[in-house]
Amino acid sequence: MRPVCSAPVGPDFTAPAAYVPRQRKKRYRYRLRRLMPVGIAVVFAGACGAWVGSHQSAEPIASAATPRVTAHVAAPKAPVQQAKPERLLAGGALVPHTFTPGLLGAASILVDGKTGRVVWQKHAHERRQVASLTKIMTATLALRKLRPHDIVQVDKSVPRVPLVREGLRTGEQVETWKLMYALLLYSGNDDALALAIAAGGSKWQFVREMNDEAKRLGLSDTHFVSPSGVVDVDNYSSAWDLAALTRVAMRNPRFRTIVRTRVKHVSWAAPTYSKIYVNNNRMLSTYPGAIGVKTGYTHKAGPCLVVAATRGGTSLIAVVLDSPDMYTDAKRLLDFGFASLSA
Repeated sequence: MRPVCSAPVGPDFTAPAAYVPRQRKKRYRYRLRRLMPVGIAVVFAGACGAWVGSHQSAEPIASAATPRVTAHVAAPKAPVQQAKPERLLAGGALVPHTFTPGLLGAASILVDGKTGRVVWQKHAHERRQVASLTKIMTATLALRKLRPHDIVQVDKSVPRVPLVREGLRTGEQVETWKLMYALLLYSGNDDALALAIAAGGSKWQFVREMNDEAKRLGLSDTHFVSPSGVVDVDNYSSAWDLAALTRVAMRNPRFRTIVRTRVKHVSWAAPTYSKIYVNNNRMLSTYPGAIGVKTGYTHKAGPCLVVAATRGGTSLIAVVLDSPDMYTDAKRLLDFGFASLSA
């Protein structure tokens, strides 16, 4: 038997590149059908993205690592307009007059209590020690912050205050209205300190409030270092400022009632039981129409007086500083004022 030889496969028997066996063709068509929806979706998404991108602004996109923060710029605040202090006194309309003999006080002023018009003045803006006239401011603030029947417990520092004292005892509990009469009639320095601590929380806080109030009222020639005026150094005012302050104080009916009182009987706890306060202002008993206000004296300040009086609808305030005869000066001022304004 002849052997069977396998003939070599020539190039004519090699499958061309386009040739795909039948089985493979079926798989290809199946895959194509499966992938066609995906392709359509991809093309559609790309078209949508291109359309959206063409309608967006050209603003660059911030990095995801550094998120964009929108800055909110606050609108500038309008400047706070501070209210100007009330014009308590008005100069420029003085009544020409020469006192003969001249007044003895170093400084003085006469004011219409209703309008604030300055009728006459002498060195009215000169800064001078004012002694217990300081208590006009103390009373003004204390009356504003304390009610009549508020209880004041006397601090241990109160009985040690120098000079004129009524004799308050540490730990004593006293109604405010009693201390107010003692302050303005008897002029007790211990009463001034007790009220200051009760109204301000401490002596120095109250003194700060006194100076703040002086600034608010436009009292540019005034500065306080104590609620009583017992210390002269850096405790000063002027006749002008004291007249302006008195106009404010006299608006308070409680203040007016106290300063026009000549004698006040006050009940007290044991072992004192009662006290009698006599007003130091002799004008109340010697000048018709007088309704207050306050006396003061230290060696450096000299005799000082603020007096208010009213007659026939006219109200006047006179201030006399450092006068060896303050009552005569005050009476002459008031007489001149009533004669001038009623003419």
